[in-house]
Amino acid sequence: MAEPEMERPEASPRVTTVFINNVDLYSSRCLAKHLCEPAVVQTQAAEEEENKLRSRNAARTFHLVGTVSGQSHVDIPPAVEQFVQPDREALLSKLMDCEVVIYNVTQHAEQVDEALWAVTALHKEMEHFSGPKMFILISTVMTWACSRPVDPEVPFTEEVFWGRRAHPNFKPHIDLEKKVVKMGKTKRTLFSTYVVASGLQYGMGEQIFHYFFKTSWQGQEQEIPVFGDGTNIVPTIHISDLASVIQNVIERQPKPYYFLAVDSSNNTLENIVKVLATVLGPGAIQKRPSEEAFHTQDMSTMEIDSLLVNLRLESVHLKELFSINWLCENGLVDNIQLVVDEYQKARGLLPIRLCVLGPPAVGKSSLSRRISDHYKLHLVNLKETISDTIAQLEDTVRDADPDVEDDSAAEAKELLASIKDSMEQSGGVLDDQLLVKVVGKKLRSNPCKNQGFVLDGFPKTYEQAKDLFSADDQESEEAEMPSYNKKIMPEFVLCLDASDDFLKERVMMLPERLVWEHNYEQEHFLHRLSRFRGNNVEDETVVNFFDEQGIAILHLEITSNAEPDCLVLMQKVVEEVGKPRNYGPPRHEVEEEERRVAEESIQRQAQENAEEERKEAEEAQQRAAHWEEWTKRLEEVRQEQEGVLETESGPMRNYLMEHVMPILTQGLMECCTARPEDPVDFLAEFLMKNNPFNY
Repeated sequence: MAEPEMERPEASPRVTTVFINNVDLYSSRCLAKHLCEPAVVQTQAAEEEENKLRSRNAARTFHLVGTVSGQSHVDIPPAVEQFVQPDREALLSKLMDCEVVIYNVTQHAEQVDEALWAVTALHKEMEHFSGPKMFILISTVMTWACSRPVDPEVPFTEEVFWGRRAHPNFKPHIDLEKKVVKMGKTKRTLFSTYVVASGLQYGMGEQIFHYFFKTSWQGQEQEIPVFGDGTNIVPTIHISDLASVIQNVIERQPKPYYFLAVDSSNNTLENIVKVLATVLGPGAIQKRPSEEAFHTQDMSTMEIDSLLVNLRLESVHLKELFSINWLCENGLVDNIQLVVDEYQKARGLLPIRLCVLGPPAVGKSSLSRRISDHYKLHLVNLKETISDTIAQLEDTVRDADPDVEDDSAAEAKELLASIKDSMEQSGGVLDDQLLVKVVGKKLRSNPCKNQGFVLDGFPKTYEQAKDLFSADDQESEEAEMPSYNKKIMPEFVLCLDASDDFLKERVMMLPERLVWEHNYEQEHFLHRLSRFRGNNVEDETVVNFFDEQGIAILHLEITSNAEPDCLVLMQKVVEEVGKPRNYGPPRHEVEEEERRVAEESIQRQAQENAEEERKEAEEAQQRAAHWEEWTKRLEEVRQEQEGVLETESGPMRNYLMEHVMPILTQGLMECCTARPEDPVDFLAEFLMKNNPFNY
């Protein structure tokens, strides 16, 4: 009887130590994040090759080691072992411990010298390797920028990489590529080298295209700039797809050593900027001279050169040797919504949508304006929205070509006529259907969808809320129950309220100009207040609508007009809504503010030093004056003591001169004449013999 087959124990995970430079910068950080995730092996079409690859790389994991430039303060994947700018001796020791060394030189030119040193140092230490080692250089397609095509419509491929010509500012990069390739030909089984020429990278927050994303998102310019004529073809690749290429090189160790990492798109710079302006911004672009790009503070010279490149590239090796699970194979333009979602998530640029409700004169507009200024949101009130819509519709109708059929122009003309007719018939007030349509169009505009909005005092009824926030026709058909548009539905609803007596008193205290401006005449105001109270006593109120949708509702009671109370009210709103989710000040403004603060600090320090010197001088002067005064007093005391001593010593001196000194002087003279052996004894005997009082 055959013995049962025993189960094979699972192989322990194979850990590959990988070094990546500058893991705190955009490109290397995204690559490290990709490699930190569980490795997914790309399979070959052939079953035999697939099985070999699975067998060789099953259960492979990566241990990441990386240097940190210190130029960025972003979150680095926690699995990465970090080293802050080690010296080259320590760095070489780390490189020797790694099986794969990746040097990314696509962002900062100063890394070219370090990458050249690293590959040279490893090549010299090749005999001391504990096992095979791989060196991967992530370079840039700018080493192809000045290549001359035989046919402009035929793309360059890796097969002609030996004939590439670099942009003048990227010659160090092409020299590095050649050096890396040469180092790998010595003993490839022990030290293999690869060059991956990357297209312009995008996705996961953006780097080189960030200026256009930010300019479009902020909407500060009505027309987004396109530098140059915009017809230049820009080779690109999503950063995740570049990471997949690098992972495939590590896993497969292919025979070719030079790869073009580009997607299949041939988008021009104008195509890219146009789609960004349409999805994120006002939609219009403007072509400007390429020289203006160098005056832009948000782009480096290296990035500008890359954006102005005109290259048609195709990667043959990626298609023939790898099976890339492409995220954006067709490029940025065809995958714009995915890229924009990544951009907003990575940068924390999520819209904040608020609705402020309450009776007339309760302070909705003042609070809405404060919130709009604090969070940099678009303020949507009925009066301005209607005026802006009419102006836009008139511009569309006026600019339309009468000889060309244009559905948008016809729709604008029809809507404009409806608005004007409605306002003429009702004394300047729109009916509910048109009002909802106008406000809904505003909320669906790119600025409101991207940054968010503060909806001031609308909707006023349950039915208006249902119509305003209803989902698109297609979404409504797919949903079994009534659904609402989540992209314009407010996240927070602020419900202000106050007593009728307080509101009436507030209106009475308003200047006449504001009364006429807000239509707060007594009869009109009382009618509006009564209508508001009537709309909010039934079961189907606006607040009930938002409550049914699970929207956070903050009820705020207004009891005072004092400024401190208004600040407390705003503080409650900030606590409920949280921090802003948009950009801070532009980089040049931050730098200017830092410079101003530094100058003020220097001036303040100089003033403090001058004040200290002045105080020290005053103290020294005071010490000198005190010393002079003390010396003078000391001299006076000494003279006084000498006078007292002189007075007190007079009788004693007279006594000595009269009774002691004569006989003592005579004895001393006799002693000098006799010169005895013991002069003291001689003088004593003389004084005893000649003592006038010796009886």
